[in-house]
Amino acid sequence: MKFINQKLTSQVIITTNIEETIAMLESLQNNERIVKILEEDKIFSVKDAQVAIEKSYMASEETTVIILSAKIFSPLVQNKLLKVIEEPPLNKEFILVTHSKSTILGTIKSRLPITILSSEHEEEDFGLDVKLLSLATVYAFIQEHKRTDAVTMKHLVEDICKEAIVSGIYDLDAKSLSLFSDCYVALDMGSPPQFVLNVLLLKLLARKKR
Repeated sequence: MKFINQKLTSQVIITTNIEETIAMLESLQNNERIVKILEEDKIFSVKDAQVAIEKSYMASEETTVIILSAKIFSPLVQNKLLKVIEEPPLNKEFILVTHSKSTILGTIKSRLPITILSSEHEEEDFGLDVKLLSLATVYAFIQEHKRTDAVTMKHLVEDICKEAIVSGIYDLDAKSLSLFSDCYVALDMGSPPQFVLNVLLLKLLARKKR
């Protein structure tokens, strides 16, 4: 992997290997101070965004590079970060590291250069059109995944989350967005994957814009 922009300057980095990318960013450190807020396995939360904003206003004579990392940055989080990215405090740089360019808002893209370290893989059809979610499709999809294991279900939750955000047809506030990360926690704690999927899809269906 080779950086297109070999400087610790404000940018959005698209990569399928977040952990390696963070390590490479740290290897570029010279006189800068690096602050990391990482949510590698879930959605970047509103609480994380608030921490990033607070850290950006901490006075420092040296350049501080604030690295924000997650598989998904929701529109709510990006809008919360927009002002501080648009008018960053003195000596502050912001680097967002994420999987998919398609989930980054146009307002962010217009203010930060996009650095692609690895080609975005073509999304596989996981068998559910999130834009056409209904009770019938939810039931059929749950039946299809009656024996799906927890690891595979995590990937499904990620795919469903990404598609729901990109579609723009769901009313996803901070509380409903936390549902996706709660699903990861539930699966890690041993909750039945089918039950987790059932709760996720029914609650998502309830947030569909009329």
